[in-house]
Amino acid sequence: MSSETNKILTTDGIPLEVSLKRSERKNKIKAFLLVAPLLLFLIITYIFPIGSMLTRSIDDKMVTEMLPKTYKAMETWDGKELPSEEVFEAFYFDFQNLVEEKREGKLSTQLNYTKNGFKSIIKKLRRKSKSFEEGNYKEQIMAVHKRWANVEYWQAIQRRAPAYTAQKYLKGMDMYKNESGEIVSVSEDRRIHRVLWLRTLEIAFFVTLFCFLMAYPIAHLLATLPMKYSNLLMICVLLPFWTSLLVRTASWMILLQQQGMVNDFFVWIGLVGDDSRPEMMFNKTGSYVAMTQILLPFMVLPLYSVMKTISPSLMRAGKSLGGTPLVAFWKVYFPLTIPGIGAGCLLVFILAIGYYITPALVGGASGTLISNQIAFHMKSTLDWSFASAMGLMLLTGVLAIYWVYNKIVGVDNIKLG
Repeated sequence: MSSETNKILTTDGIPLEVSLKRSERKNKIKAFLLVAPLLLFLIITYIFPIGSMLTRSIDDKMVTEMLPKTYKAMETWDGKELPSEEVFEAFYFDFQNLVEEKREGKLSTQLNYTKNGFKSIIKKLRRKSKSFEEGNYKEQIMAVHKRWANVEYWQAIQRRAPAYTAQKYLKGMDMYKNESGEIVSVSEDRRIHRVLWLRTLEIAFFVTLFCFLMAYPIAHLLATLPMKYSNLLMICVLLPFWTSLLVRTASWMILLQQQGMVNDFFVWIGLVGDDSRPEMMFNKTGSYVAMTQILLPFMVLPLYSVMKTISPSLMRAGKSLGGTPLVAFWKVYFPLTIPGIGAGCLLVFILAIGYYITPALVGGASGTLISNQIAFHMKSTLDWSFASAMGLMLLTGVLAIYWVYNKIVGVDNIKLG
């Protein structure tokens, strides 16, 4: 008997194997169509913005495209002494094209990111270049301002030659490439970003710790009380979610000021004198207090959902086997809550590390976080490339923390109930 006659056929006369493959393919297409809207949403709102940030943070084509003749002439320049007349002439014609297109302001802004002082000398060059005579452009440009005769400014222009660069990432760590191409740190009095990174991690860590210390007993109380009382307390926990974040932050600004209710209470109980009220606003203290209160529910909810599934009989069993209440809690109850602790700590830490509004309002100079610096460059300096670089560095840091957590604790141990 041939293999054709051995095949099982469906009622339509189609081999059963072929029919099953068709059915499986249809099911896969249906499943893909069901998740396609979510996939499209993630691509538009997550993948594209991150890709745009990555491109913007390393893209340095703007200056290269504005000064094409200059960079062509600079290919033979060794960068040690002032460029030749050919480079100055190329720069003059590139600059004239930018003036006609009214784009010289963008050039000055971009070059000023590399070295301070370009804005003023380019403005002056725009005014003086109208009266330039043909030829001998080197002397005419250097006569506009003494900085044009400084080789460091031409070296700064040369450093913007590559279309793609990692300079913004170096700047985010207070480093840069010097004239020799070596990566070096900026002077100590200008190292602000390293301080911001360390301060961000410090505040996020302590806020997470404070939230855990406060949320654990609250969640335990909610999980052990009768339902009618726990529901009432749960409303109190969720109540901050019904109030605007800006309103809550403004409330803390009123409470924590030197003439606020908190300081009044300290004076009333005799903890401090009226003339020595502590400053709790526009410093780390304000950031700690406000951020802990705002992020506390994000720690309570994961802990509560895990504690609610733990049977009370386990503690009774631990006590019946000779353990004290403290030993039974530490040996039996606490290990069962670790998945909730991991979920809550990870959630609060990631939210705290990227917090922006609250530190900006109550943190002051000593409570500013890296997110505030990103917003500053987005709105004030308009250095979006640098802001994108720091945003990606922050994202990479969060992913690194997540990876470390997965290695030490394990993501599989995270539970929300």
